[in-house]
Amino acid sequence: MWSVFDMQMMARAITLARRGRYTTAPNPNVGCVLVKDGTVIGEGFHIRAGGPHAEVHALRQAGEQAQGATAYVTLEPCSHYGRTPPCAKGLIDAGVSRVVVAMKDPNPQVAGQGIAMLRDAGIDVSAGLLEAQSRALNPGFLTRMETGLPFVTVKVAASLDGKTALGNGESKWITGPAARADVQRLRARHSALITGIDTVLADNPTLNVRLAQLDSVCCDTGVLNDMTLQQPLRVVLDSRARLIAADATNLFGFTAPILLVTTRPYSDAQLAQFPAHVETLVLPAVAGRVDLTALLQHLGQRVNSVLVEAGATLAGAFIAAGLADELVLYQAMKILGDQGRDMLVLPAYRAMSDVIDCPVRDARNIGPDRRYILALKQ
Repeated sequence: MWSVFDMQMMARAITLARRGRYTTAPNPNVGCVLVKDGTVIGEGFHIRAGGPHAEVHALRQAGEQAQGATAYVTLEPCSHYGRTPPCAKGLIDAGVSRVVVAMKDPNPQVAGQGIAMLRDAGIDVSAGLLEAQSRALNPGFLTRMETGLPFVTVKVAASLDGKTALGNGESKWITGPAARADVQRLRARHSALITGIDTVLADNPTLNVRLAQLDSVCCDTGVLNDMTLQQPLRVVLDSRARLIAADATNLFGFTAPILLVTTRPYSDAQLAQFPAHVETLVLPAVAGRVDLTALLQHLGQRVNSVLVEAGATLAGAFIAAGLADELVLYQAMKILGDQGRDMLVLPAYRAMSDVIDCPVRDARNIGPDRRYILALKQ
């Protein structure tokens, strides 16, 4: 059905799509390559929500040469008017003769309608080329479209014996500079960061993405910068509404959005201290803590993916509740001893059949440390 050349061109489109990994949310990463007579005449990727889609960039580059060309697109071209016109119509108007799609778009506003529009216009359309690789581009977008919930990653840095800190709480630094820089890239690929009030009170973190530690990626300005990088929404779970401004000077001092989630309203005195970029949300309590399912249902209305960077109790709660999709473990080649703090608080399992299997999706060295990406849902 597909030639080696087809696969090469779709692989190129997938590579292009990855270039938008820090800037497109909440839209998906999409790449497009236009080919005519065996030669690439245009290519592009989606840079940011509200901006031109991948197909538009490729068509602009191709110009009149697009007539009779083949388009390779990593995600079904959109068929509806949103902030931009439908890409399916753009391909039709440009006169392309063939479209190869890696996967159908699960967005209910598209969901096969883009392919149908192209076929109704007499264009030869085939779908499914390198579909698995295309799905891997957008785990958050696809999960939210298919379930209404964001994709949830739990991140932990631990020693060989599974400890995140010494018994006295000292944890800087378990992992090396390369691993910590990799965490910045991990943060930048997520739409929201979740932590707990105890982490904020203990560490006064900023929870931002540090631009200097990211890859330089091409975008419409030529390089990733403070204007193009989307800082994630910073979510703090504060069940008992304990936070005051003086406890979070670093968090509040950085102006990216903050969502404080509690089970009881903050006092007027507390609210008066919070800066304008802080939003509060009251959710139901489960065993005295924020209902995590309700939290994800709320976040699923606005974000594709969340990264849980929290203490052992909150991180373990997401995993124990079956709400986490993957675990990213940065393992340092160190032994902290049995008095160190455990990386996860989980139920007391009584049988091996009850424990959580974590198939390895990826394992590699990051400097002197080892990073594992582990599946929590099959």
